[in-house]
Amino acid sequence: MVEFFETHLPVLPPLAMRMRPRNLREIIGQSHIIPSPLVDLVRNRSLGSVILYGPPGSGKTSLAEAIAGEENQRFVKINAVLSNVNELREVLKTAQQEAPTILFIDEIHRFNKSQQDLLLPDVESGVIQLIGATTHNPGFYVINPLMSRCRLIALEPLSCEAIIAILKNALGDGERGLGAMRCHWEENVLHLIAQHCGGDSRKALNILETIALNTPTGGNVDREKASKFLFKQQLTYDADGDEHYNAISAYIKSIRGCDPDATIYWLAVMLEGGEDPRFIARRLLIIASEDIGLADSRAINLANAAFDACERLGLPECRLSLAHASIFCALAPKSNSAYLALEEATAFIKKYGKEAVPIELRDTHGAASQRLQYGKFYRYSHDYDQNVSGQDYMLTPKAFYKPKAVGAERLLGERFRALQTLKKQRKK
Repeated sequence: MVEFFETHLPVLPPLAMRMRPRNLREIIGQSHIIPSPLVDLVRNRSLGSVILYGPPGSGKTSLAEAIAGEENQRFVKINAVLSNVNELREVLKTAQQEAPTILFIDEIHRFNKSQQDLLLPDVESGVIQLIGATTHNPGFYVINPLMSRCRLIALEPLSCEAIIAILKNALGDGERGLGAMRCHWEENVLHLIAQHCGGDSRKALNILETIALNTPTGGNVDREKASKFLFKQQLTYDADGDEHYNAISAYIKSIRGCDPDATIYWLAVMLEGGEDPRFIARRLLIIASEDIGLADSRAINLANAAFDACERLGLPECRLSLAHASIFCALAPKSNSAYLALEEATAFIKKYGKEAVPIELRDTHGAASQRLQYGKFYRYSHDYDQNVSGQDYMLTPKAFYKPKAVGAERLLGERFRALQTLKKQRKK
């Protein structure tokens, strides 16, 4: 028989909630916005509506509550995941009838277009001062009319130094924090937690609290003890959101910038985050033509082989094929001459239209084509030395391709210039 015992111990909110800053002075980190004109705007009540955009644990809710504390206005907090249109209408109606309200909407990207439209009149009139928080790029998830009425404030993951300062505050605060436990924490433990939490202050405080609750009052916390509570690091990676696009962008630019170490790092980030390896392989194929191109044509073959490995083998085996091709592409000489040539030709066509195909180059099949003498004056290239007849292949020849003296393209450029000289001679 199982017996249940009733206890009367107070249930405290999590440490991360208890230690939330009460005003702007208590906010740690985000030095690019605090201190700044933001503080003056808040204190003069001229900030207006804002969208706070940043990763989990970067302080979006803390900043919203600190702003409300400074402005000393009615503050209403709702979560877009749990809220609905009826609740939103009720909040707006109360604000219209009673007093201007700071409305904090967490996860605002979860609101659909109709719900966001509902906010527009009261944001416009100033009946509500909207503070929206989102981990998703608001350019994709917040409607343009609402974005145009709000300031956009981007928050960054907190630095290790900022996380350590937040942890020290919690350990020294006897009222809201863990100061009453009088535990001794070795300095390297705080560094360990800060490095483990990936810029997320909430995660750091949760780890700190878990360790503290498993340590007797006045006890000692060393690195060995703390390590037992640090579970496998979970990457902040959304396969269809900002991290997806940011990581692939960093990967592409690392290859373009000839940095194999950064290339392999961002590849590992994407694979550990659960990215589809075929998506990475497709981007690698594009890089091989767009950024390496004629400087080393082996790159496209290697990228294609990596794509085949992703299709045929899948994870985890195809990881090595991607690593192989990625490092090769990062170290390969770079040339975007093929890309630039195509772009220039495309722009020329859009501006001047498509010119007619020269008669001597037209298809000769069919009685009508022969009657019109299509192809009659075509010079068969194989009848001439080095396949150069001196004939033009456009009505108005135009130069689009400009070879670069990089890698294998250096030789191609030399051949290109020699062929141009030979063509001029044959033309005469």
